[in-house]
Amino acid sequence: MSFDAAISRALPGIPRSTSPVDQIAYARDLWPRHHLAVTEGRIAEHRPGMIVWPASTEEVAQVVRFCADKGLPLVPYGAGSGVCGGVLPDDRTIVLDLKRLSRRRAIDRQGPSVEIEAGALGIRFEEELNAEGFTLGHFPSSILCSTVGGWVAARSAGQCSGRYGKIEDMVASLECVVGRGEIVRFDRRAQGPDLTPLLIGSEGVLGVVTAATLRLHPAPPARAFAAFSFPTLEAGWDAMREMFQAGLRPAVSRLYDPFDSFMARLGAVRRQRAHAGAGDEPTPTQGPAARAHSARGPGAGAAVLRGLLRAPGLLNQVVDAVGSRVLRGATLILIFEGTARASAEDLARAAAIAERAGARSLGEEPARHWLAHRYSVSYRQAPVFMSGAFSDTMEVAAPWSRLGALYRAVRGALGRHVFVMAHLSHAYPDGCSIYFTFAGSAPSVAAAEAKYDAAWRAALDAAIDAGGTLSHHHGVGRSKAPRLGAELGLGADVVHALRGVFDPAGIMNPGNLLPREAPSAAPRPAPPPPASPALDRDSLLVHAAGAARLGDVERALEPLGLTLGLDADAALLELTIDAWIAAGAPGAPDPWSDPVDHLVAGFTARLASGAELAVRPAPRRAVGPDLFALFLGVKGRVGEITSVHLRAHGASRPRALPTSLPRQPPLGDAEVAWLDAVVNAARAVR
Repeated sequence: MSFDAAISRALPGIPRSTSPVDQIAYARDLWPRHHLAVTEGRIAEHRPGMIVWPASTEEVAQVVRFCADKGLPLVPYGAGSGVCGGVLPDDRTIVLDLKRLSRRRAIDRQGPSVEIEAGALGIRFEEELNAEGFTLGHFPSSILCSTVGGWVAARSAGQCSGRYGKIEDMVASLECVVGRGEIVRFDRRAQGPDLTPLLIGSEGVLGVVTAATLRLHPAPPARAFAAFSFPTLEAGWDAMREMFQAGLRPAVSRLYDPFDSFMARLGAVRRQRAHAGAGDEPTPTQGPAARAHSARGPGAGAAVLRGLLRAPGLLNQVVDAVGSRVLRGATLILIFEGTARASAEDLARAAAIAERAGARSLGEEPARHWLAHRYSVSYRQAPVFMSGAFSDTMEVAAPWSRLGALYRAVRGALGRHVFVMAHLSHAYPDGCSIYFTFAGSAPSVAAAEAKYDAAWRAALDAAIDAGGTLSHHHGVGRSKAPRLGAELGLGADVVHALRGVFDPAGIMNPGNLLPREAPSAAPRPAPPPPASPALDRDSLLVHAAGAARLGDVERALEPLGLTLGLDADAALLELTIDAWIAAGAPGAPDPWSDPVDHLVAGFTARLASGAELAVRPAPRRAVGPDLFALFLGVKGRVGEITSVHLRAHGASRPRALPTSLPRQPPLGDAEVAWLDAVVNAARAVR
């Protein structure tokens, strides 16, 4: 029986296709490395065996059961806007396009929250919410071409993460199809046990997200805009750090390096000329690659572009030599949302911080212009590839104390191969993401692929060595998978163990997130627990042993004017940190109230097997599942916390974002069974 006939018999009524046109369309996502092959006409690589379009969770379960029984690889597919190679099928693979699962099932106006199916397209979903007076608060630059399920799978961050947090902060529950076709629902619990963090960021290797209940907010009645020029990039990020640690939560805070800021100013001048009838309007902060193409067209401009990018080291050196003084500094864009009064008050506080750091006000226009063009970045790559060059982006993150080292290390590693620009966005009280944009060129496609690969290898190694995390919001896919073991160490083996629980047939997007084989690099030994609590003052993270008592940590912070922010009595303060986390961290700040913050930035643990797990401190990483979920509220069943990096708080607290969503929904029998399976698998990792 043919492949098509077998599926037709097993899955009657579910639309499917083996059309060559569809196979080519579903052969890849938007990983830029794929674009190089396409420019050479190699469009037939990695065609899937079939594409199917289920219209319900039950139909998804039918497809999963069929693939599990037949041993066929299965790739969930949203809108194909991923940039990390999360989609790479072969001729036996079934691609599961979820866009027919796009219904809004229910909306709770009191919560407020909404249950939405995974195939809902982002921009349409947000517009429908706006029409009813709500917002999700999630605005990835790919919102025009990405889905809710894709956001959850990749632990996505939106442009307004400074107020609303990342997608994991919005999830109240998940519906998934896992294993051999079981339909399960996992609820979020502030004090655990909570299995949702294990599915969020799993990138299709643990199961198929079919629906999510997401927290909503009232649509903001007002916005306040500002932009500032700082003498250096470092002065700008110091101001951002002070803003977030002072309790400010700008919806948007984006700091552009001096070169990108210079290009934006050039664009502003050209816009003014265009409005006066002097020429066409370019898009600011495009960078030299897209500008060369748009200015001269694909002929002469392409030749100029290729010539410039063949010597990226020299080009980067010229930019460095010119320096902030000549380029006139770094530009910070701020947008606050909320009531008119609150937005204006918060902006005034932020402006005072910026001015103390030596900033000069640029008024509202740069921020307003950014908002008007906020999604344009998703369409800027095509001219670069048409010119015979390539471009890509890389987002890493680190605590504030390591941000400078991370910036210099990654920029230096990339700069030997490609031209580099950067901006900082997605800031938090303990750290920030750096978003590198780079472009390069080579005499042939094969040489371009080699240069592209070398640039990525060097940059990922540099990020790990500098103490950063390899991804903040794009996920991992296949582009970062070979180096993920170097960051996660034993955590990679834990993720493999989770695969055995949720995907016993081994069919879910094989090769994505982590290679099927063991990690390519030996895990670094876990640092020993500190003898006494140690404070990273820049990042407001306190490193303490799991055996330390909460009261010991509070007493160490008190002379510095800091606290853990606990609602705690004397008995609670006598608990060890390990026992407190095992009990669900009672008394900890409410994560729903300030979704931008988090309880733990990093930790080490000793599993029941005796193996040592280390998760380095980083702000809101997106490198697979959040393994802290194996310890919060799980009563020590997986192992013991040996050390932890906890958030310390100053006197200033953020404005609370109220919600009536339940913090601790009851744990049902089905979740208990899955929790037991997860615990047993994690305990056995060695």
